[in-house]
Amino acid sequence: MEFVSGEILTIDGFQKGYISFEENKIITKEKGTCPKKPVAKGLIIPTFVNAHTHIGDSFIKKKHAKLKLPRNIEKLVGPPNGLKHKLLSRTSNEEIVNGMIDSIHEMKKSGVSIFCDFREGGINGLNLLNLALKNQNISPIIFSRPNNLKYISKEINDLLNYSNGIGLSSISDWEYPEIVKIAKHVKKKNKMFGLHASERVREDIDIILDLKPDFLVHMIKATESDFIKVKENNMPVIICPRSNFFFGIQPNYKLMKKTDTTFLIGTDNAMLNNSSILDEIFFIKQKTNLFSMHELLHTSTYIARKALNQECGILGSNSKVDFVVLDKKTFKPLFILNK
Repeated sequence: MEFVSGEILTIDGFQKGYISFEENKIITKEKGTCPKKPVAKGLIIPTFVNAHTHIGDSFIKKKHAKLKLPRNIEKLVGPPNGLKHKLLSRTSNEEIVNGMIDSIHEMKKSGVSIFCDFREGGINGLNLLNLALKNQNISPIIFSRPNNLKYISKEINDLLNYSNGIGLSSISDWEYPEIVKIAKHVKKKNKMFGLHASERVREDIDIILDLKPDFLVHMIKATESDFIKVKENNMPVIICPRSNFFFGIQPNYKLMKKTDTTFLIGTDNAMLNNSSILDEIFFIKQKTNLFSMHELLHTSTYIARKALNQECGILGSNSKVDFVVLDKKTFKPLFILNK
């Protein structure tokens, strides 16, 4: 049996104590002094959730390292003619898979055990991700995407059979009736539906909410009224600050705080940044003092799990071994255990 000790992040905040564990189970969580020398001492938190990724473009970071990427959202990532999509279409499956494996390793080394990926490329895209996930100790939440910007019933059925739901780009990229059909199909199958919203331009929040998405991504150009409506619908917003920064924009932290909007944290396109949620948290702390470190750690562990329908009964006796020990001063990982 081994031990870690320090301050344990619970749903109600940090509590001093220690955890004993062996194999793949936490044996007990106790208050008080650790009975033997711990393998690590610091802040003990659940492993992180990376709430929004596109790891399919990971290969671009390595293969096209010298390529000057346009700092324009539509030119770089807008479907179907953004540079990212052009590079994906002419890159071998092996290179795409190897790039995804690199990003998965990055996440694991930084304490991420769950990631939510918007998977481009239809069924083939799902197959490539499954190849990358082979023998990897990480939990994916996969949002597939049609090959083209239109609704085809059989294609949506096939995608939903092999994914957790559908994740689309913004309504600005689509003919709205096509998205309506997809959203209704997804809900009928009791799967999740995610959507980028108001990233480069403000979009009509009312018609977005009519689609009944489970969450929205970005909301950079959203107004206070938009955030209020999102809050009234108990809908989380996923922010990706470092990716936004690449395009010269940033989340509206003040409006999210003012409206008490539930937000999750993701790293977005792997071609732009590493897949570490801790690095994303450090970046947020550089840009604003509106959120404490405790809030950001809680957001990227417990709140993210709840919002994405993942198990929240963690860091308790007889729960799965799934935690990170952080240095109390630097917040850098000292010990990561995920089984």
